[in-house]
Amino acid sequence: MPDEQPSPVPSPGPVPSPAELLGELAARGSRLRAPRHALLIEEGETGDSLFIILSGRVRVFAADRNGREVTYGFYGAGDYVGEMSLDGEPRSASVMTLEPTECAVVTRHTLTLFLRERPEFAYVLISRLIRRARSATLSARQIALNDVYGRLVLVLQQMAQPGHDGRPTIPERPTHQALAHHVGASREMVSRLMKDLERGGYILKAGPALVIAKPLPERW
Repeated sequence: MPDEQPSPVPSPGPVPSPAELLGELAARGSRLRAPRHALLIEEGETGDSLFIILSGRVRVFAADRNGREVTYGFYGAGDYVGEMSLDGEPRSASVMTLEPTECAVVTRHTLTLFLRERPEFAYVLISRLIRRARSATLSARQIALNDVYGRLVLVLQQMAQPGHDGRPTIPERPTHQALAHHVGASREMVSRLMKDLERGGYILKAGPALVIAKPLPERW
């Protein structure tokens, strides 16, 4: 009797990329369209939803009772925010749209079911949380060790996107007061620094946008 040959083991299919997994999860959420300057998440509120950004751009920040703010980061299509409250604790930061934005809103229940089907997405979540923790550490370090100019440069670089000519561009030019909130300084100090950068040809006004015409100096 001939020896039986073992049945071939089916090879596993291709491993989906983090972007593909995020797209699968987004398809299970509800769509939310928000105008510019809409508050998607408010610090301190209770929430159990993840916001996957499909288009647009948002700012993540915290504020005190006196209106002083610290910006944690800017995020666009392919990013998500709100995952820090999936443990049931109050929101640790606020999220505001910088332009018309569309999101997929995924509840904790939906995410739990998705993780059972796609356990590999847990690594995506963990990796993102590690990056967010590093970003928060960098923000705290910048506030503690950088001078106002250093914090201003960091914020301008975070806000900028590649323009049509390849130069970093902030589509909606921020007010000096808004920048002052971002960097934790007075409006007068920020106005002086911005005017100096403009006179030096480092930044240019282009209609409603602000263009970083050449690399910003490390120190001023």
